[in-house]
Amino acid sequence: MRAHLARVDAVLVQAVIAAALSFAHLHDVASAAGQDGWKAWAYPVSVDLLLVAAWRRLRSGEAKAAGWCWFLIALAASLGANVATAGLLDLDHVPAWLRILVAGWPAVAFLGGTLLVHSSPTTHNETSDAVGQEKPEDIEDQEDAPDPAPEPPAPPAVEPAPAPAPPPVTVPAALVEHARKVAAEHHARTGTAIDTPTLRARLGVPPPMADAIAAQLT
Repeated sequence: MRAHLARVDAVLVQAVIAAALSFAHLHDVASAAGQDGWKAWAYPVSVDLLLVAAWRRLRSGEAKAAGWCWFLIALAASLGANVATAGLLDLDHVPAWLRILVAGWPAVAFLGGTLLVHSSPTTHNETSDAVGQEKPEDIEDQEDAPDPAPEPPAPPAVEPAPAPAPPPVTVPAALVEHARKVAAEHHARTGTAIDTPTLRARLGVPPPMADAIAAQLT
């Protein structure tokens, strides 16, 4: 336990020293570029905050291209200030291009911080998770759904009942005798037996009765 705490303390001490040195270098460069007073102290804070925001985006696993872009920009600003204070740059006579970079840094840092913080990288994951959670439920619902009931068989076709036979026609005997006379007269005149339509026309009776009379004449 003590060894672990010792290692952690050593890392923290090293991190604090490195941060303090980088903070001081950025302050010196900003001050040499004409940003005096509290503005010179704000530049190191701006660079470090942009580094932290970009590192958090990289660790979230989303929009890594944007995270790497702003991380490298902030790292270049911090590393450039550290190298510039190593004697490679005359801080008493800062070139114009460095003054331009230092003066334009607040706008760049504001843009980068806004894009990194106010975007929603987890929207895609939440949507994918929601869809992934709904699919198994849909599958389970489909598996648990009962089979549709079979359709009842169609009733057998009912054949129409045959029409009842017509009742027998009763022919009076007198009408039959009269029909015999008409048939004999027709045979004597034409030499052929009288047919049913002619008999019906001569007697003026309906077809069923004419058929019954013709059946009795044969």
